[in-house]
Amino acid sequence: MKILNLTKDSNVYTSNVYFVLGNSNAIDDVNTLVDVGRDHSIIAKIEKASTGVGKQRVEQVVLTHSHYDHAGLLPHIRKMYNPRVCAYSTSLEGVDRLLRDGETLKMGDEAFEVIYTPGHSSDSICIYCQSEGVLFAGDSPVILQSDEGTYEDAFIDALIRLARKDIKAIYFGHGDPLLNDCNARIRSSLKMVKEGLRTVDS
Repeated sequence: MKILNLTKDSNVYTSNVYFVLGNSNAIDDVNTLVDVGRDHSIIAKIEKASTGVGKQRVEQVVLTHSHYDHAGLLPHIRKMYNPRVCAYSTSLEGVDRLLRDGETLKMGDEAFEVIYTPGHSSDSICIYCQSEGVLFAGDSPVILQSDEGTYEDAFIDALIRLARKDIKAIYFGHGDPLLNDCNARIRSSLKMVKEGLRTVDS
């Protein structure tokens, strides 16, 4: 699997936009954008990417949630590439597949699990590849700095699930990826959440 961050050097406010491709550009790989952001400069980068001979450049879009900085360019991407659009949200126009917690979908040449992580928004998801230990987290607060926040039960359940997985890399909706100590950091976040709950209950 290849992961390209198309907005790493963006000059406008936008989410990260990840282009997920197969290592060999095989015909059955699914060229996928994780979020589309709001920076039109990603189009030139998509056009320059090696996406496979005779293949649709963008076959699929997976949205981590519907906030404008992650989904604003969707109408333009749909017009240019006519991809299948997958999201947990029922409010976004142009969604072809409504995702559900626990289901799997293919991105690039790997299978990913959808993990519903509400809190940042009611339609937030993470997307996890077990074979490579890759997690696309969107804006879900899977890495916490303190125990002062409050979190929905469904998010805490999701964090418990994530703490049981082998995660080697976390790609966030904003900023650089976390490529070291991912498992320990998530377990630390879960500990903070539980400590915060004890503080609230006491």
